[in-house]
Amino acid sequence: MNQAIQFPDREEWRTDVSAVVFPAMVHGMQLTCAISGERLASRFGGSTPEQWLETFQQYRWDLEEEAEALIQDQQEDSQGWVWLL
Repeated sequence: MNQAIQFPDREEWRTDVSAVVFPAMVHGMQLTCAISGERLASRFGGSTPEQWLETFQQYRWDLEEEAEALIQDQQEDSQGWVWLL
């Protein structure tokens, strides 16, 4: 793991974007990362926000690794968010 990128354990389900949203600290600046419920369901199963949040927590290390690669590749959207696909 790149020490310049850290992931605090502060994930949450956000209904407004239908995704598990989690922060990344990049050189001391906070960046928002997210993975949609639909994507979590297709990759890992589950059918409710509660299940998707549990799934995120179960696969946290793998998902954070994916987010780290996207951050390093500067794959932020127009809002500055990094979305796992």
